[in-house]
Amino acid sequence: MNPAAADPDWDAILAARDGRPPAGTFAPLFGPILVPSAAADGCRVVGRLAQTLDGRIATASGSSQWIGGPGDILHTHRLRALCHAVVVGAGTVRHDDPRLTTREARGPDPVRVVIDTDRRLTAEYGLFRDGPPTLLACADDAPGGERHGTAEVLRIPRSGSGGIDPAALLRHLSARGLSRIFVEGGGLTVSRFLAAGCLDRLHVTIAPVLLGSGIPAFTLPEVPRIADGLRFTWRVYPIPPDILLDIPIDRARPGCPA
Repeated sequence: MNPAAADPDWDAILAARDGRPPAGTFAPLFGPILVPSAAADGCRVVGRLAQTLDGRIATASGSSQWIGGPGDILHTHRLRALCHAVVVGAGTVRHDDPRLTTREARGPDPVRVVIDTDRRLTAEYGLFRDGPPTLLACADDAPGGERHGTAEVLRIPRSGSGGIDPAALLRHLSARGLSRIFVEGGGLTVSRFLAAGCLDRLHVTIAPVLLGSGIPAFTLPEVPRIADGLRFTWRVYPIPPDILLDIPIDRARPGCPA
């Protein structure tokens, strides 16, 4: 992959990041992420997961690099370039120590947001030492000061489940001018945003891999009947060797009537 290579279609989408109408072959996929938000929090939120054919995002030991192939990596970096902030959970940082930059795609790096409810991560991870600006989102009753390495600390109210409240986090980010939000992972973090009705769009990569066991892609409240499940439409895009599902969620919540 060469992020400096000229690509007129990608350039057209990058221009749309700053207000121009989406154009080119990427417009159907990325255009819905760039439209202004109609939500009360002012945010447009896209979640993303890469899973195996049998619905796993990692082995039982937590190994997840790399489920998706080159097409998925490029797509992920493009989503980072289009969004103002990229959100990951503490588990993703602990297992992968990601940089969360756009090194594989031309475009600006997003602000990095790490959700670590009880501040259990040390400041030795790369996100807290260098690179683009980073925010550490923790519970408002978590211990510690207002910095975590180079990261600024955001204190967010807890939800009923004990983690931080996704809706409250979105309001805090929007107040900082960060209104296009990419929830990159892991599965628990994306699931919590989905369960809270805080996703507008969901991008799911399916890789041609079978693990047989491991960590499931989604962890959501149970429903008693198939009819109570969250149903949706989708469009399928090839991102060789994988496929990408683009799913409009529109802030729907699993287990709630549409």
